[in-house]
Amino acid sequence: MKRQIFSAEHDAFRETVRTFLAKEVLPHYEQWEKDGIVSREAWLAAGRQGLLGLAVPEEYGGGGNADFRYSAVLAEEFTRAGAAGLAIGLHNDIIGPYLTSLATDEQKRRWLPGFCTGETITAIAMTEPGAGSDLQGIRTSAEDRGDHWVLNGSKTFISNGILADLVVVVAKTSPEGGAHGLSLLVVERGMEGFERGRNLDKIGQKSQDTAELFFNDVRVPKENLLGELNGAFIHLMTNLAQERMGIAVAGIAAAEHLLDITTTYVKEREAFGRPLAKLQHIRFEIAEMATECAVTRTFLDRCIVDHSNGELDAVHASMAKWWATELQKRVADRCLQLHGGYGYMAEYRVAKAFTDGRIQTIYGGTTEIMKEIIGRSLLG
Repeated sequence: MKRQIFSAEHDAFRETVRTFLAKEVLPHYEQWEKDGIVSREAWLAAGRQGLLGLAVPEEYGGGGNADFRYSAVLAEEFTRAGAAGLAIGLHNDIIGPYLTSLATDEQKRRWLPGFCTGETITAIAMTEPGAGSDLQGIRTSAEDRGDHWVLNGSKTFISNGILADLVVVVAKTSPEGGAHGLSLLVVERGMEGFERGRNLDKIGQKSQDTAELFFNDVRVPKENLLGELNGAFIHLMTNLAQERMGIAVAGIAAAEHLLDITTTYVKEREAFGRPLAKLQHIRFEIAEMATECAVTRTFLDRCIVDHSNGELDAVHASMAKWWATELQKRVADRCLQLHGGYGYMAEYRVAKAFTDGRIQTIYGGTTEIMKEIIGRSLLG
């Protein structure tokens, strides 16, 4: 079915993204995977190409366009290229809204120009060794010392953790913490007491630097409070729908891409004197995956349009996230199986997609959390 949500401008932007990937990312990606980190030059190149800060006002160097369909194009093309390491979606769609909607004019002048050029790489630090989706369990705390905060604690699984120049940290700013006592504090590279742990060794997305962060009596100026004091819980809930949509978009794009390359493979690969595609079981497998992808794509495209129009609610974003990522996981497993022994070889695209994509049902809120959100909305 022909997609109907994109205009000629979106199509032109897609070509720009593909050109960028071919020139600035794919020639270097194998080395980045070995290094466990992408080069800062890639971020600067993305800035020069206008891929950073799409929704940031033009006065700060951004694109000034909040249409989520451009973000969807980025997510789809990076996914199909297998280039998860350059976390532009995290930068643009997860951290960007905190800066554009919560920052003061002074903060915007300080942070947004570098955000758009790629000179200032960003991260958000929520997850702790003892607290993932449960914000009530956050222990990192900030003590009010008059003109500054003193921040103590640790975070883990922080994407862009090694490269980040600016980290939005979720911390307790009142004894109770939780829904009424969390705030967002911006920690900047070079602040005394801010230390990075090891670049974590993951099973997939090897070039995406994911780190532990430590805060030992870090003096955070009062002017680095982002949003309302003790208002982080509401701020976080407000922006989660877009984060989950970005993950969902990548999920369906990955499933469709895996289906494409597997369809080609079974047409070419022979067994028992004929192509695999001539076997009824193989045809049924392809038919099932194609139908599941088509149905999911229809729902996701509706969610993309609704979100672009400011009409997508948290429940439907949760539906999109859990369904698309679980589909991605199933399709990756089935496509690997259809590749046989070759599917287990690291140089094959399907093997890399299998390990790179496994995190999709976990970060941004696990499948179980998504179901809980949906269930509560229906049953109270």
